[in-house]
Amino acid sequence: MTSLVPWNTTGHHAVVRRAVRAYDGRVLLAIDTSAGTSVAVVDPASGRAVAERSTDDSRRHAEVIGPFLADVLAEAGITGTDVTGVVAGMGPGPFTGLRVGIAAARTFAAARSVPLLPLVSHDAIAADQAQDGPFVVLTDARRREVYWSAYDQTGTRVAGPGLARPVDLDEAIRASRADAVDWPRETVATVPAGRLGSLAADRLTSGAPFADDTPLYLRDPDVTVPGAPKRVVR
Repeated sequence: MTSLVPWNTTGHHAVVRRAVRAYDGRVLLAIDTSAGTSVAVVDPASGRAVAERSTDDSRRHAEVIGPFLADVLAEAGITGTDVTGVVAGMGPGPFTGLRVGIAAARTFAAARSVPLLPLVSHDAIAADQAQDGPFVVLTDARRREVYWSAYDQTGTRVAGPGLARPVDLDEAIRASRADAVDWPRETVATVPAGRLGSLAADRLTSGAPFADDTPLYLRDPDVTVPGAPKRVVR
């Protein structure tokens, strides 16, 4: 059963997929904050999301990540001790938001002594697309820029992730993969953690490699570290 539960007064909603049966504890916890915020508990045997919460709000990651984690575990009828792996969306994404999800995933995995399973966030979007041919995935990078990745008809990434201003996007794609500049483009507001977890389950089964445990910011952080105080000359 799927329901929309309002979580603030700005019109945003969190998507909750409720558990329909008890699980034996062999579950994956998936987290992505590369665009909005999405958290899910996934059954690795079926690849199905047991419980999921998502919002496309791109500025409240730190506020919602904790409640989302607690809620999906409760909805799935499990505790943190039942989680056997933590899937982390590694971006691309803006520094401020992306680091929230990655930090939460790393902390949870370390606390439970379970594997961290990193994936490129765009790959989960590509796996969720019903395309007959190749396509390009786009997500908001802020600062009037977009992140992009190109995928062939099998859903395999063949170029990117990259970063470009919309006016320069054709040129950026063409420089990496000339024919991809004419491919259809899919713009998404959030990366579904349920699909991220499903992709991880597929890779665990097939033995396909995971991504590097390195955030894909693709540019300098959105925040700067204050420098040393200036010396006052009297």
